[in-house]
Amino acid sequence: MTVPGAGPARAPLRIGVAGLGTVGVGVLRLLEANAELIAARAGRPIVIAAVAARDRARERGIDLAGLRWHEDACGLATDPAIDVVVELIGGADGAARQVVEAALAAGRPVVTANKALIAIHGAALAAIAERCGVPLCFEAAVAGGIPVIKAVREGLAADRLTRVGGILNGTCNYILTAMRESGRDFATILAEAQALGYAEADPSTDIDGIDAAHKLAILAALAFGRPVDFGSVHVEGIRAIGALDIAFAQELGYRIKLLGIARLTEAGVEARVHPCLVPQTAPIALVEGVFNAVFAEGDFVGRIMLEGRGAGAGPTASAVVADLIDIARGTTVPVWGANAEQLSQVVSVPIGERLGDYYLRLHVLDRPGVIAEIAAILRDSGVSLKSMLQHAAPDDVAGGDAPDAVPIVLVTHQTREVAMRRALDLIAALDVVVEPPAMIRIEAG
Repeated sequence: MTVPGAGPARAPLRIGVAGLGTVGVGVLRLLEANAELIAARAGRPIVIAAVAARDRARERGIDLAGLRWHEDACGLATDPAIDVVVELIGGADGAARQVVEAALAAGRPVVTANKALIAIHGAALAAIAERCGVPLCFEAAVAGGIPVIKAVREGLAADRLTRVGGILNGTCNYILTAMRESGRDFATILAEAQALGYAEADPSTDIDGIDAAHKLAILAALAFGRPVDFGSVHVEGIRAIGALDIAFAQELGYRIKLLGIARLTEAGVEARVHPCLVPQTAPIALVEGVFNAVFAEGDFVGRIMLEGRGAGAGPTASAVVADLIDIARGTTVPVWGANAEQLSQVVSVPIGERLGDYYLRLHVLDRPGVIAEIAAILRDSGVSLKSMLQHAAPDDVAGGDAPDAVPIVLVTHQTREVAMRRALDLIAALDVVVEPPAMIRIEAG
């Protein structure tokens, strides 16, 4: 694969940045602050030649004088004054997609931090990049400054990977950590995260698991050498996690984490994002606050885990510039680690095929025979119980329409998810169950 401008001469690599938000400004600052170091590692200087943003008057805290300016990002894609386009607009469609497609079609390398774009349109964009013989780089799209793309695609290229994933969203990890440490409820901690800038005004992409699912789809494609398939990822968020679940998990020796997990099985690839109970001693359980962690398991390397800040101007800019250094040196690889015709067409496995242990929390009327009735449903559904916890209802749970309701927690042995869901439907229909059951999957970590 050839890279425009990557010949033997040490001419500067001229880049155009589309999007001057937090990350875009971070990239400009990093290139300026570490210019000498970056030039030494890239083999030549990397310079900003042009930018694209709609509002020229906005104060960004950085000197933009002398740069070519495009109000229309697509104009940047074909600007003859630049060698590489850096897309930092965000979003799966609209201007972000247009500028990337236009740049690739024009034979210009692209660097992007846009996980939604790569997760949803990555297969089509990779086809354009391959046809036009230019790199499409996206290290910053997954886990910010943690170099997981390079680790999975290149560092583990010799291994047959069987599992990849981790804590892929710092907002959710912060919320779950703060809930456990403070005992406060989800809504209170979410509001705090918004006030601190860890969560957006509309936090749904984060707390509903969509952001993590975008990243997992990318990791799964790289790990298993198949086209990216966001639509096959099962997605659940953390809205339903209550302080009671956090407390019960701790009593049972677990912590609750939102994990993305992709696994290669004999039946195909399962990819899922959802809350999990993981043992308190597991390395992933010790990753707290806004930090991310990504693990991979291979047939020769065993298990590795990388941890760090998954978002923010600094970490994300670091990953963007690392891609630019690769392009400046002429060091590129196929988008998904292999050319399109060499990618696997392994099928996706639905969540119903998951085999594992489960945590169930029920609120039931405190009547004789209730536990026996629930146990009978589990037995008839082929679900075996491992343990049970029952406490008097705390003040903020009991009362209302069911003052004599009590929470009980059941932990199952390994069972198929389809059987677990069948049992839950039957349990939820019992007149002694006063609210929908909560189910959380248990993972080894």
